[in-house]
Amino acid sequence: MTDEPTSGDLRTRQVLVVALAALSGGTDAIGLLALGGAFTSVMTGNLVLLGTASTTADGALALSSGTAVLAFCLGVALGTVLAGTPQPGDGVWPARVTRALAVEGALLVAYATGWWMSGADRGATAALVLLATTAVALGVQSSTVQRFGVSGLSTTFLTGTLTAIVVRLSTRRPPREVLPSIQVIAGLVIGAAAGAGIVSVLPDAAPALQLVLVGSVLLVALLRFHRRRAVTSPDAHSYATGRVQGAGAPSGHRHLEVPMTTIVLLLAFFALLSVADLLPSTVR
Repeated sequence: MTDEPTSGDLRTRQVLVVALAALSGGTDAIGLLALGGAFTSVMTGNLVLLGTASTTADGALALSSGTAVLAFCLGVALGTVLAGTPQPGDGVWPARVTRALAVEGALLVAYATGWWMSGADRGATAALVLLATTAVALGVQSSTVQRFGVSGLSTTFLTGTLTAIVVRLSTRRPPREVLPSIQVIAGLVIGAAAGAGIVSVLPDAAPALQLVLVGSVLLVALLRFHRRRAVTSPDAHSYATGRVQGAGAPSGHRHLEVPMTTIVLLLAFFALLSVADLLPSTVR
């Protein structure tokens, strides 16, 4: 059984969700302005760009928007495998959410390394790899937040969120019902403004925005939700060693080993290899 969530836990989760929305907004702005003119999480926009490119014969735009869509879909699938789906007794912030966001963080570290290695004069292929890496990362984030089981909650695709806000206000629902959604949209806009500003004024520091945001979310989640669990829960050892029991499996069944550290390091390693492979022909 899981303890009833406290108001403090719910407020903390809301702050972290807003921070993830800011991460999405900042990453989208950086991709749009510096990595080929495509979005990393707004797939509706990318599909429109892809359709536009097909009639204007803009091969570069078709390649960047199409790659972003495919990479995002890959990230969504990966995030679903890592985070799983909502389960009874999940609590406010399930451990698998943190693990999936750690993978997102590793992908952003790989992207940041590639950004700094390639410099301002990076070639089109290197930019495409960086765009794809961030799209995979935000795909992971997009499906991971679904583990919370909160209807309508998203940190990436927010057209539905905006629609829900207007519908509820139009039907005279109390403003407090839409306040969390307004906060998420505000986080996205502020993140986009920050991303656009930093990539325009100080492009070398652009990845720092993303790393600070995802790192802060992981740190707060660990301290707020998992540190307390480690002290109070008899399953602390299982969490610390990355062992999770399959959903619905009887307690006597063997646990499944999930070597999350290995997964994170492998993802970062292969992403870095991809970027390094492309740099000699695109940076010179």
